[in-house]
Amino acid sequence: MSRKKWSRREITRAGLAAIAAGGAGYLLYRSYGDPASVFIGRATDYRADLRTLIETGLKELGIGAMEIRGRTVLLKPNLVEPHEGRAHINTNPAVIRATAEAFLSMGAAKVIVAEGAGHQRDTLLVLERSGLGEVLHEDRIPFIDLNSAPLVEIPNKGWFARLSRLTVASVLLEADFIVSMAKMKTHHWAGVTLSMKNMFGIMPGCVYGWPKNVLHWAGIVESILDINASFKADLAIVDGVVGMEGDGPILGTPIQSGVIVMGRELAAVDATCCRVMGIDPFKIEYLARAHNRQGTISESRIEQRGEQIQSVSCPFRLIETIPAHARIRES
Repeated sequence: MSRKKWSRREITRAGLAAIAAGGAGYLLYRSYGDPASVFIGRATDYRADLRTLIETGLKELGIGAMEIRGRTVLLKPNLVEPHEGRAHINTNPAVIRATAEAFLSMGAAKVIVAEGAGHQRDTLLVLERSGLGEVLHEDRIPFIDLNSAPLVEIPNKGWFARLSRLTVASVLLEADFIVSMAKMKTHHWAGVTLSMKNMFGIMPGCVYGWPKNVLHWAGIVESILDINASFKADLAIVDGVVGMEGDGPILGTPIQSGVIVMGRELAAVDATCCRVMGIDPFKIEYLARAHNRQGTISESRIEQRGEQIQSVSCPFRLIETIPAHARIRES
């Protein structure tokens, strides 16, 4: 028997109805007994044919034109600081352009890029100095600043941080397909920052402060889990062509890790990224707590597509004096 594919709007309405009926939002959770598929593509630099690589990844993950045609796709990159010529800080514009082209070639009605920069209040400055603004202008792709866009409240389905409701930009509920486009980096508070942590950027600075201080006070790990429980991205694409090791997410140093990692299940994608980085995902608190709740991080339950982890392994430098880095190395 065929199953109806619900749109994001239908899922949101059903989830709200479940909350009202005391269902605690379980409709947004799937059964995590089935394996998750994660694709790893090799890219030595940003001059590679990234569009073909991403199209290959989408095909490997079972994402085709039937799912995308006529829909609005929202790409959520990681834009942190306005640094020119430092490819290890923000999601690279070449990866964003290639992803937009891939979805448009599949018949997407529209591709939007949206982000709420975490540290810099002037989002246009981040766009300009990161090089993304020029790319979006050339390709006529609209950008929405999630820090100042019209807002809506949604229920907190996680309840890890004890925030009863979360406030997000309404455009996130209007989009049909959302892609978390993280940068592969270490992090001095969370250990790593990948596709799940990247969703911090959907939380508006006008409500949660800079750099999302309210969520930091509520607990970074708990907030990551709440955001991802309450608002599920449809796909993760992690830019690891050039990553950041050491004191990330801003002060670290570049590392040529040479990969793009993709998957529908963010926890599984992040676990795979950790293994590429030489880090044990079970030693990253938010991933360990997400395991079997918001996805799987068990290697035995992740179907590896494309390159194998061993062939692209690139241990990132950790700083043992940073508590979040201590004892997270994969043994």
